[in-house]
Amino acid sequence: MSDASAIERLDVEAVNSARTRQPLYAARKKIFPKKAEGTFRRFKWIVMLITLGIYYVTPWLRWDRGPYAPDQAVLVDLANRRFYFFFVEIWPQEFYFVAGLLVMAGFGLFLVTSSVGRAWCGYTCPQTVWVDLFIAVERFVEGDRNARIKLDSGPWTLRKVGLRVAKHAIWVAIAIATGGAWIFYFADAPTLLTSFVTGTAAPVAYITVAILTATTYTFGGIMREQVCTYMCPWPRIQAAMLDEHSLTVTYNDWRGEPRSRHAKKAIAAGQAVGDCVDCNACVAVCPMGIDIRDGQQLECITCALCIDACDSVMDKLGRERGLISYATLADYRQNLAFATAGGTVSVQPALVRPAGGALADGIAHFHLRKIFRPRTLVYFAAWSLVGLLLLYGLLSRDRLQVNVLHDRNPQFVVLSDGSIRNGYTVKLLNMIPEPRTIIVTLQGLRGAEMSVVGIDQPADRSVAIQAEPDRLKTLKVYVTQPASEIAGPMQSFNFVVEDKSSFETDTYTATFEAPEGSR
Repeated sequence: MSDASAIERLDVEAVNSARTRQPLYAARKKIFPKKAEGTFRRFKWIVMLITLGIYYVTPWLRWDRGPYAPDQAVLVDLANRRFYFFFVEIWPQEFYFVAGLLVMAGFGLFLVTSSVGRAWCGYTCPQTVWVDLFIAVERFVEGDRNARIKLDSGPWTLRKVGLRVAKHAIWVAIAIATGGAWIFYFADAPTLLTSFVTGTAAPVAYITVAILTATTYTFGGIMREQVCTYMCPWPRIQAAMLDEHSLTVTYNDWRGEPRSRHAKKAIAAGQAVGDCVDCNACVAVCPMGIDIRDGQQLECITCALCIDACDSVMDKLGRERGLISYATLADYRQNLAFATAGGTVSVQPALVRPAGGALADGIAHFHLRKIFRPRTLVYFAAWSLVGLLLLYGLLSRDRLQVNVLHDRNPQFVVLSDGSIRNGYTVKLLNMIPEPRTIIVTLQGLRGAEMSVVGIDQPADRSVAIQAEPDRLKTLKVYVTQPASEIAGPMQSFNFVVEDKSSFETDTYTATFEAPEGSR
């Protein structure tokens, strides 16, 4: 075969391969989750109400900090570079507290995931909460699963247009409320609301609300499960946090298989039949559109609605609950091995127990015992350690600080009487929302006195400064030492600041410079 023929054959194969290659992106298949009833569905309603309540209500809570500080309980005051959280006030240089909270959140997420799987994704993730809310609105306007499927596949009529307009209008209203609530965390909420409605708010407020409205509407109403599947990295990371003792939503196929819609006929024919009647109730309620019976899947957020759906079917059939349950991989393997050997096992959510005492002693146990194992203990210890360090730092931090900058040009001045004068910029930081009197004192530097520009007071070793609440006070200070007291070209001394009423003090070690040859 010639080289040209070989190249031509390779080109043809490449074209054919390209034609059969799978697309990089799969078009979204619409999901119409059915309304579920049960323990986990009620728990999700409670979590939704609590989380949305916290998000929407928090900016309106008040906290009295006195007349010199804002009274909004939670406020990110960008203009004054402050973060207020009830009784806690964080300054820019104390951002390590926020970083510490993020570290705690990370370890907390590791702890929860290793213990009870993707509970964050299934119950408290903002994407999950808002999608749940948007689906509830969709169900309220268009009806449950079958009605929505029929409406979606049917022709465009006046009724369909009206229902779609109503649904999307409510979605947009929720999205606007979401973006509006966010901006209230960055300014006084009542004042900002008034200016926002009257059109006098800053442009950044309207831009922020517009962006968050668009993202909430798009992610919660349009993309939904695609955000979790394609955009969120956590499904791909969380596998590293799981082990054989982590609780996950599990279909117990050792009990459900072989599944049959006609169990009585199969039994009459002498065929083996499992508890699963292949009703697809678990698939119908899944907001991710997956079949839990296919095993663990990346898309599963462990919302456990399939457990509620399956349990309701088992109740109607008079069979024991737990065909789909929260179980660990270790439990699943153990029960599978026992069932394969001909035993009978019953599994309840968060509980594995023998039926009629058939299993050996030690198999029956409560899953809380498995939460406390080396992996989770390490996560909990790290989480607790960071929390204790933050608490210690918060309780022991100074609310009065001093910083000093020596003049570099000139470094010193020789006065007419031979004494030496150095200039300093002294910065006093009053970190409480109250005015107070701060005493600045020279410590060391024998015979030296200081004078403060702008304060009509004779030079002395101590001066009283009125500090404004929550402000940085900058002073121009001149320190003068008689020639007879100079002990060398460089001498160390301290600026000591003190609040007599609160007994808070801070010290800064500075350097006093003199000409070479000074004794």
